[in-house]
Amino acid sequence: MTDIEVKDSWIQFIHSLQDDICGSLEACDGKAKFIEDAWQRPEGGGGKTRVIANGNVFEKGGVNTSVVYGAVTDAMRTQLKINGELWFACGLSLVIHPINPFVPTVHCNYRMFELYDEEQNIIDRWFGGGTDLTPYYLIEDDVIHFHQTYKNVCDQFDLSFYPTYKKHCDDYFVNTHRNNERRGIGGIFYDYKRPDEKRDVAFWLNFARACGYAFIDAYIPIVNKRKRTPFDDAQKYWQEIRRGRYVEFNLVHDRGTIFGLKTNGRIESILMSLPPTVRFEYNYQPQSGSEEDKLLQVCLHPKEWV
Repeated sequence: MTDIEVKDSWIQFIHSLQDDICGSLEACDGKAKFIEDAWQRPEGGGGKTRVIANGNVFEKGGVNTSVVYGAVTDAMRTQLKINGELWFACGLSLVIHPINPFVPTVHCNYRMFELYDEEQNIIDRWFGGGTDLTPYYLIEDDVIHFHQTYKNVCDQFDLSFYPTYKKHCDDYFVNTHRNNERRGIGGIFYDYKRPDEKRDVAFWLNFARACGYAFIDAYIPIVNKRKRTPFDDAQKYWQEIRRGRYVEFNLVHDRGTIFGLKTNGRIESILMSLPPTVRFEYNYQPQSGSEEDKLLQVCLHPKEWV
């Protein structure tokens, strides 16, 4: 594949994935529809932010795509350790916050990044992505289903991928400032995967496609099983406490958020990941042995689920 063909193929995949994921989420919700906000970035490129809110199932969520490019700035060189003159990035990023505390929040991101010299010759290209789950109550059947779905996909490409990328996910989505408390129960996460003689561009394109579309198989069945589960005010309160941890990670540690802010990204799209309601309770601790505490213990001590 030529460089242009690689870029075009990736952009087409990202936009198709956005359409198909939005369709599956709308069908699951049964009421709310995504609203699209197409935007342009003055420095180069643009994107399609799609937001869903106040549905039967989803309180707030977004499925965003961006195709952006520009000159490498001094801030990028310093903060992101990038060496080059020009850059290009294209990806999909989604976060879905459900109403029901028994339905997990979910995050998904798949992207390709390219660097060029002054003559616009490509000098580097890498792929990254992953999908991770943030439940508020630990329902082990759901967690096993989620992890098994991604293990099945990874195993089609390399048997080492799932255990490696599962560990990367456990080690990345961590609030290190809170005693290494994980944001959720993980999933898979990979980054800086460069094509080589063993795994060419087509390999990483196909792997991203498989992982991207696995989102539908991994998440939608969980939502459909749990979306009608009764809940009370105390369980909603706990959901908002855990959402606070989600906010902390995204604003303090997340590389995607940092990249967006350092490249003058669109702030509404960057902060789309934040939940609509959240609690920051001073030194909040769930009762030992409670269902809430069971979830917290898994966040502190990740498990092997499959």
